[in-house]
Amino acid sequence: MDSATIIPDIKGTDYENNKLDPFRGVVASMVAEFFGKTPEQVFGVLEVPRNPELVGYITLAVPRLRIQGNPAQLAQQWIEKFVPNEYIIDVSQTSHYLNFKYNHPLLTKTLLKHIYEKKETYGTNQSGAGKTCLIDFSSPNMAKPFHAGHLRSTIIGNFVRHVHAANGWKTIGMNYLGDWGKQYGLLAIGFEKFGSEEELLKHPIKHLYDVYVKINAEIEKDPNVDEQARAYFKKMETGDESALALWRKFKDLSIERYKDTYARLNVEFDVYSGESQISNESMSRALEILKEKNISTESNGAIIVDLSQYKSDVAMIQKNDGTTLYITRDIGAAMERYEKYKFDAMYYVVASQQDLHFKQLFKILELMGFDWVNRCKHINFGLVNGMSTRKGTAVFLDDILEQTKESMHEVMKQNEKKYAQIDNPEYVADVIGISAVMIQDMSAKRVRNYTFNWTRMFSFEGDTGPYLQYAHARLCSIERNCGFELNPEIDFTLIKEKPAIELIDMIAQYPDVVKTALQTLEPCTIVTYAMKLSHHVSVTLESLWVMGAERHLAEARLFMYWATRITLGNALKLLGLKPLERM
Repeated sequence: MDSATIIPDIKGTDYENNKLDPFRGVVASMVAEFFGKTPEQVFGVLEVPRNPELVGYITLAVPRLRIQGNPAQLAQQWIEKFVPNEYIIDVSQTSHYLNFKYNHPLLTKTLLKHIYEKKETYGTNQSGAGKTCLIDFSSPNMAKPFHAGHLRSTIIGNFVRHVHAANGWKTIGMNYLGDWGKQYGLLAIGFEKFGSEEELLKHPIKHLYDVYVKINAEIEKDPNVDEQARAYFKKMETGDESALALWRKFKDLSIERYKDTYARLNVEFDVYSGESQISNESMSRALEILKEKNISTESNGAIIVDLSQYKSDVAMIQKNDGTTLYITRDIGAAMERYEKYKFDAMYYVVASQQDLHFKQLFKILELMGFDWVNRCKHINFGLVNGMSTRKGTAVFLDDILEQTKESMHEVMKQNEKKYAQIDNPEYVADVIGISAVMIQDMSAKRVRNYTFNWTRMFSFEGDTGPYLQYAHARLCSIERNCGFELNPEIDFTLIKEKPAIELIDMIAQYPDVVKTALQTLEPCTIVTYAMKLSHHVSVTLESLWVMGAERHLAEARLFMYWATRITLGNALKLLGLKPLERM
């Protein structure tokens, strides 16, 4: 065996952060010359075997190298020339696949020592260093319920942010509130008629919503109310201080209330912005560019952009009374954001019902000559059906979260012994309830609609949030109860049983999963990984115990389970969850 194996320098590898990469790099280097390819080309097509019997192997499908000749025969010819080395100790063939068995004790040692060094940063990389992304997410409308669509935008946007940070990007989280438009004129008139200062201070969002519903009902009886609202909004647009003072009060109180809900969801924003903060100068400049470049035309006193030649609809940019629209403000906002942040990527995390709006927005920005428009992306998602409380229909997210906490608390009380050991059961019930809601939301691809399912959501079995939290808490309890400290100087060769090898391989794949998640921006990639890892934990714990094992073996297993807990915790945090230590 050649013990002085040189690990080649290959583009696309991350030897520092991904401890499977040195083994893949050696395979790529060994194979490349024989097949007349570069190591980069080979490295790019190496796979984790799908066959569960090939745990501890790296696989190469020879046809993926696009070479002439019979792939199975070529694979056999390569095997005949194989010489084992420090990293790759054996090779076998299955039809046109080459299966490379790596030195598992070496992987175990380098991986576990790396996790011990990195801890909460294990799995991260610096591939996006020097790049900035802005994520526009959540974005509820003041005076309307913070509903399931905003919940989806909030948790998906938070995930997009975490994944970029994990890949080395600087991130800016922006909450672009729906805080402008004729409805605020309507709200102001409604507040004069139906508002209560006391209720506004106690429950700003719910009270403004009640007022909004009542004033909308008035429009049915008296069409003049609509005109009054239009006139009031016109005063706001022209800077009337008395009109703006009331609007500011509504906005400030609403944001404070939103912040409580966001804290509960483990979400923070760097910037609270809104349609109101887009300057008239930006919108005027946008209208000038559209006119100068003959992109816009006038139609019955309004300004429009006809996008029919680009297989889209007509977009109205300004009404005939001179007031702006949502798309006008989005154009101005995009221009201001690029000037301020010089972003490398900007994501709008908004439901798929707005697909047309963003298609039009991006096309207009492109026609205006902004080359940075190709850095903008709409992260869309489907609808949630049936999201109401068990006690009846409720449109407010806070009501849903309260109901999930109560339901989870009832489930927890059923196990009196465990319940007695929890210091803060209300907090734990809230975290598990929120985990249940979030994992149900993130389990499938974003664009899929799903039905909110109370019964399945709270199960501690199957692919649910409580199941993931239970797996993490169980690993924490092993550390608490083993009776000795973590020892990084263990004998790594003691981790050799098949379930242990499978668990180590799952942990080793986490950096790959973090990179893949950046490409897809699908939370389900991390959910699927966390579920698989938790299943492996469950299987391994059936036979490989810490308690009762001989001391050296117990220390080695504890270290393996500790590294697993770190990895699972990191995955849960990437999803925006708070990993629990007891439950």
